[in-house]
Amino acid sequence: MNVRQKKQEMIEAMNRARALEPSSFVPNKLLDTLIAKLNLKNDAELCRVLEVQPPIVSKIRHRKLAVGATILLRMHEKSDMSIRDLKELAIDSMH
Repeated sequence: MNVRQKKQEMIEAMNRARALEPSSFVPNKLLDTLIAKLNLKNDAELCRVLEVQPPIVSKIRHRKLAVGATILLRMHEKSDMSIRDLKELAIDSMH
């Protein structure tokens, strides 16, 4: 692999990493979609369904906490949405 290819590979890796930065994280779309799909009324009901404490969902909604693997799996199990779809909902389409 030549220097040019290595540079291009590093740029692509940086772009992939940038897509996962907190600035591109849009939790409201993810949480609101889950609430609608599960026919829930609010975040409190979502907390009960996902079996998490209300501060967890509140911190996610206010971008103080990222969606971790455990809660992502619970969202997948309860909604039957694919992990990929859930992740795409949480990433700003502008990035």
